[in-house]
Amino acid sequence: MKKKIRLGVNIDHVATLRNARNENFPDLLRVAEILRDCNVDLITVHLREDRRHINDKDVEELKNRNYLPLNLEMAATDEMKNICFKTNPSSCCIVPERREELTTEGGLDVKNQLDYLGEFVSEFKDKDIKLSFFVDPDIDQIDAVAKLGVKIIEIHTGKFAINFHKKNHHLELNRIKQAAEHCLEIGIDCHAGHGLNFDNVKEISKIPNIIELNVGHFLISNAIMDGLDMTIRKFMKIINHPSI
Repeated sequence: MKKKIRLGVNIDHVATLRNARNENFPDLLRVAEILRDCNVDLITVHLREDRRHINDKDVEELKNRNYLPLNLEMAATDEMKNICFKTNPSSCCIVPERREELTTEGGLDVKNQLDYLGEFVSEFKDKDIKLSFFVDPDIDQIDAVAKLGVKIIEIHTGKFAINFHKKNHHLELNRIKQAAEHCLEIGIDCHAGHGLNFDNVKEISKIPNIIELNVGHFLISNAIMDGLDMTIRKFMKIINHPSI
């Protein structure tokens, strides 16, 4: 029997909505309470260089309230590393970041940054923080993560999600399956995320070696129509019973 898939909910775009009026509504801490009551496994936030949604205070408050384990997405910079060490989240996912992008557009190129990332990762060795890398479903990139001694990757599912909408997703789905299988073979935990929704997540959830999903934009957007509680509970039911 397949293990229960953990769900991390990214609440960046709750902060986007809040920041539209520069007021504390919607309140991220209240959202965190709702997610806790829905039995979500963790809260994910991406602290960007330009602080376009989540800010430093949000990260600190979410950690201090400790409603759920905090997963901090961040670029591999000294500024973010210092914030991470100060905050001490449960986990940290290293992602690529370009200021001009609307959202994360692809996985991190670990293979061509081994020296820099090796030095960056070395400072995490005595920290009680689970470290992962956000990469495309590419065997070479996964092997590069393994060379760094990092034991978790998150597969970027954005291309799969775009192609699913076009009904031309099977090639990318096979790449994700092969990447997840490779993770199992070399002893790396496999997570996934980006662009997932009620429909396309069923295919991802059927992949045996994917044990955690991190999803944000769809869940927060759908909550406008159906409510956050109902949206989260429906999504959790789908990912753990994808054949229904």
